[in-house]
Amino acid sequence: MKTNEISCRDQECRKRMRIRHFLFFLILLAEEIYIGVYVRDCFVRPYVGDFLVVVLLYFLVRIFCLRRPYYLSVFLLLFSVLVEFTQIIPLADLFGIQNKLIRVLMGTSFSWYDVLAYILGSVINFLWDLRMMEKGKGKD
Repeated sequence: MKTNEISCRDQECRKRMRIRHFLFFLILLAEEIYIGVYVRDCFVRPYVGDFLVVVLLYFLVRIFCLRRPYYLSVFLLLFSVLVEFTQIIPLADLFGIQNKLIRVLMGTSFSWYDVLAYILGSVINFLWDLRMMEKGKGKD
């Protein structure tokens, strides 16, 4: 078996993995929504939320892609940082976007701390993949 593929060979195992990734995604989505709607502090909302969004995106992609691309964590980090850098230019204001949900998704201010949160989230994603890879090797 190639080293970058999942250890499951049968359809039932793949289905269980997709369901597991989907459940992780739903749990993280619920946490993100809760943080966005109810938390008004100076740490959890700005930093934990940014950390979790990278992990949330990871599990979203993993629902559809069961292969273990080592570059997925790097790609999500680059995507997140790109979105963060677009916040240097207040695009939401520039385009006159008033919808609160869209403004939250786009972001409205740049922060190096957000970039650090994205890096930490990407490291967790990468470590998760390594752990699952080692766990899968033990079964073969």
